[in-house]
Amino acid sequence: MPAPTSAPTDITGLAEAVLTTASDAIIATDRDGVITFWNPGATRIFGFTHEEATGQSLDIIIPENLRARHWDGYHRTMATGESRYGEADLLAVPGLRKDGSRVSVAFTIVMLKDAQGHMSGTAAILRDVTRQFEELRELRRQLADARAG
Repeated sequence: MPAPTSAPTDITGLAEAVLTTASDAIIATDRDGVITFWNPGATRIFGFTHEEATGQSLDIIIPENLRARHWDGYHRTMATGESRYGEADLLAVPGLRKDGSRVSVAFTIVMLKDAQGHMSGTAAILRDVTRQFEELRELRRQLADARAG
């Protein structure tokens, strides 16, 4: 039986590998919702380059009809340090691509705090689940048609 392999000991190399992945989007914001980190995965999913996204409001990826609800929750969380979502919650929402099309994303979010423990922003890992969402919607439609007919 082969000996177990050990995890990488170079945490900097591990962090760089994770943060620069192109498979999932990793986005960080400050307490005002301004994008401070945007990885290649975010570019692949949303279409904005790092240069285009960094320094912009999250509004660039939030559909207009969902912005008020998003910002109400975001500002409440920044003010209170409490979110209605738990650390293990996987959230699913529509997002907005640079070309104006929508994308379905599933994501987890982490609250960032400064040295004094005050809210300083968020970090999120997002995955494009558009294909799965569309397949599920089609299956539901087919099931409803079968029940009706």
